[in-house]
Amino acid sequence: MKIAIGSDHAGFLYKEAIKKMLTDLGHEVVDKGTYAQTPSVDYPRFIRPVAEAVAAGEVERGVVLGGSGNGEAMTANRVKGVRAALCWNEESARLGRQHNDANVISIGERMMSEETALKLVQIWLDTPFEGGRHLARIQELDE
Repeated sequence: MKIAIGSDHAGFLYKEAIKKMLTDLGHEVVDKGTYAQTPSVDYPRFIRPVAEAVAAGEVERGVVLGGSGNGEAMTANRVKGVRAALCWNEESARLGRQHNDANVISIGERMMSEETALKLVQIWLDTPFEGGRHLARIQELDE
């Protein structure tokens, strides 16, 4: 799978760890930045390109990170066709895919351990969209 990834300075360390995990799993990773933990940067500059790549079909999915993940999810969800799920535990990652067909996952580095972040990305990758009653709801998002 081809996956875009981006973060601000507050999500940089986990971005690098997730990028390594994805590459080790055989995925092609497109890094949209930032490329260092300092200086402090504005997250929309790095998150919007991830969301735009997903919406354009250049990549199949996207991973965005920041301190809390909130602003990153908000930024990604402003791009039509993107369904970014802010995930903080296993159930939120599973349901984000299963019920919402999330094509972007948003994670806050300050909200969890690196081990948890890696686990959430793995769950999000492995969980299929359930379809059924959820499909009509997903279609309404883009109307």
